[in-house]
Amino acid sequence: MKYALVTGGNTGIGRDAAIRIATDHGYHVLINYLKNTTAAEEVVNHIRTAGGSAEAIQFDVVNKDEVELVLNKWCESNNDATIEVIVNNAGLVKDELIMFMDEEKWDSVLDVKLKGFYNVTRTTIQKMLLNRYGRIINIASLLGIMGGKGQVNYSAANGGLISATKALAKEVGNRNITVNAIAPGFIKTEMTANLNEADLKKIIPAGRFGTTEEVADLVSFLVSKKASYISGEVISITGGL
Repeated sequence: MKYALVTGGNTGIGRDAAIRIATDHGYHVLINYLKNTTAAEEVVNHIRTAGGSAEAIQFDVVNKDEVELVLNKWCESNNDATIEVIVNNAGLVKDELIMFMDEEKWDSVLDVKLKGFYNVTRTTIQKMLLNRYGRIINIASLLGIMGGKGQVNYSAANGGLISATKALAKEVGNRNITVNAIAPGFIKTEMTANLNEADLKKIIPAGRFGTTEEVADLVSFLVSKKASYISGEVISITGGL
């Protein structure tokens, strides 16, 4: 059995990425979540109904001790298992103009995206290095490239994740481990539900928001052997934006 871990895998992009990894590649997928147990179990059941294998695993990606405790305990119970695919998807949006942004809004957004990446990747990468194979896919954002008004915290978090992607790719490339980032534009998720889609789609050449399934298609490709020579890249999926 091959194993994959998707953080924030109970909703949105994480949900569909987990489903595609299980159905396309036969991985047993660990569906990480923080609070919504029902949603996580629904993803697990969806994968199992489709003939795949999955389980829900609860921890806060920001809490280093909790990440290590839960993942190390799982590894002890699955002694021969190596998590060879990591999708760092967990993210948080707390938009505000920086002149009004309090420290909590700054810290929480950066912590989930950057500290979460660090905690999860550092805890799982040792076995991946020993196994000399792996796929690390970081879900960033177009705002990490171009920035967004009222989203300095979110832009900074995703810009940092993009830089971390490029740096880590150089560290682990000689172990047959690829590290890439995906930078979605406007995708229909809970995070974009309050946006004015009618106005925003006018600036998108494709004329619409993207879907989580379309992002999951790209995740699935980067997991595959066909993407073995792609590493350190940031792939935008924005409808031409």
